[in-house]
Amino acid sequence: MNVSTRFIVIDDDEFNNKICSVTLEKIAKDANVRTFLSPVEGFEHIVSEYSGNDNDNSAILFLDINMPVMNGWEFLERFNELDTELKKRVKIYILSSSVDKRDIEKAKADKNVMHYLIKPLTKETIRLITYSQNR
Repeated sequence: MNVSTRFIVIDDDEFNNKICSVTLEKIAKDANVRTFLSPVEGFEHIVSEYSGNDNDNSAILFLDINMPVMNGWEFLERFNELDTELKKRVKIYILSSSVDKRDIEKAKADKNVMHYLIKPLTKETIRLITYSQNR
């Protein structure tokens, strides 16, 4: 895999996080997958790991939208306020079970969302992401 091998999964569903981890590790043997049940903790991790002008780390983030405490839309509002350089380092893919067209359109309207994906994460989806990242 020629794209980032750092992945972040933020979803309040532990089973989905496990599916994502296993799927990513099958595709990229050297994958570094961090999962968070709490969007707040995931956000704090991103800020601490990907801030700074001398930081060249990058990651792909799979973000659920329907979560308690802070939902995916609230997460994106906070993310959009972050430093431009940090935002360039973290590529966001919404990964949701929602097929509501309003959710899909809202995700498309956010300049920091690469794509809206329907759960579960599959090998084919990861290959498409890999292909689009290499273009």
